[in-house]
Amino acid sequence: MSMDPIADFLTIIRNGVMVAKPFVVINYSKMKNSISQILKNEGFIRDFQAYDKDGKKFLKLVLKYVDGESVIHEITRISTPGRRKYVGCKEIRPVVGNLGISIITTNQGVLSQKQAKKSTVGGELLCTVW
Repeated sequence: MSMDPIADFLTIIRNGVMVAKPFVVINYSKMKNSISQILKNEGFIRDFQAYDKDGKKFLKLVLKYVDGESVIHEITRISTPGRRKYVGCKEIRPVVGNLGISIITTNQGVLSQKQAKKSTVGGELLCTVW
């Protein structure tokens, strides 16, 4: 059992992309739901849906492909339980020349780097996606 459910979430997405699965199913949490919403809004996944099965909640993420190639090229966990990485709004850097995004958890919730800069808030840098 892993001590980092966000890293497990990102690994399931990464593995699904590597074998070109149409969708992946992940255990539900509010944090994973928020990250999925950002990935959908930024165009990295086609859709996601929360559902119940046998009394447990799950997230189904429909992965996005263009001409057989995945939209997600790399998804990396930055802040880990052993080494947290915090950034202020002025320290947030573009990911791969603004082709990707950073996902940050702030006191206003989980935000993309664009939303965090617009709201002028910083927080824990969860992951980068491009």
